[in-house]
Amino acid sequence: MKNKLIAGLSLLMFSSASLADSTRINIGEFSSGSLKGWESKSFSGTTQYTIAAEGGRKVLKASTNAAASGLGRKMRIDLNKTPFLNWSWKVDKPLPPLKEATKAGDDYAARVYVIIDGGVFIWKTRALNYVWSSTPSKGNKWNNAFAPKNARMLSVRDSRDGPGQWFSEKQNIAADFKNLYGFQPRFIDGVAIMTDADNSRGSTAATYGDIFFTAR
Repeated sequence: MKNKLIAGLSLLMFSSASLADSTRINIGEFSSGSLKGWESKSFSGTTQYTIAAEGGRKVLKASTNAAASGLGRKMRIDLNKTPFLNWSWKVDKPLPPLKEATKAGDDYAARVYVIIDGGVFIWKTRALNYVWSSTPSKGNKWNNAFAPKNARMLSVRDSRDGPGQWFSEKQNIAADFKNLYGFQPRFIDGVAIMTDADNSRGSTAATYGDIFFTAR
C-alpha cells in the first residue's frame, strides 16, 4: 500500500554521491544500457523495469498489472548550481480516468519524483512528484492522498498527450518546491520513478529516457 510511500522513500536510496560541482549531473543513463546506482522498492507487487532497444537507442521500459514498485537513486544535488531536472518519457498504455487525489485513484502511468530525505525524522521527508495524469489536468497540483504533508503532485502531462508520443521535460526543482511547499530548498537527496496501478487494479505501461540535472 502506498500509505507506506514515505517510509519507503528512504529505503529506495542505498548509495550516495555528491556531484554538485558539475554543470550536468547524470541520474539515469538508460541510453547506455545501465541501471547502475538504482535500487528497487516494492509497495504492492512488482512493476517490471527493463532496459530495451527502441528507435535506435536504449530506454527504460516499465509495465505493471495491479502492482506498484519504484526505482530510486540517492544523489545529493545542489539546486543552487543545477536546479533543472530534465527527462523524456512516453506512455505506451494509458490508465483510464482516475480520481487521482483519492486513495483509490492514486495511480500513474508514469511519474518522476525528487526527494528531500528526512532520515530518522521521517515526518520531515518531502517528495515532489511530476506525474502523467489520466485526466485533462495539466498544470494542476494536489496533495498525495496517502501522505498529504509529505508528497505533493504536479501534473506535467495528461490524457490529452496521446500514447506512444515522446515528450521532453525540464522543471526547475527549487521553484517547484517553493510553489508546492512554500519553501525553496538548497539540496535534494534523490530521484525516483514509478509506474503503478495497484490502487485502481488496472494495468499500464510507459517508457523513460535519460534523467539528468543541468544548470540551465
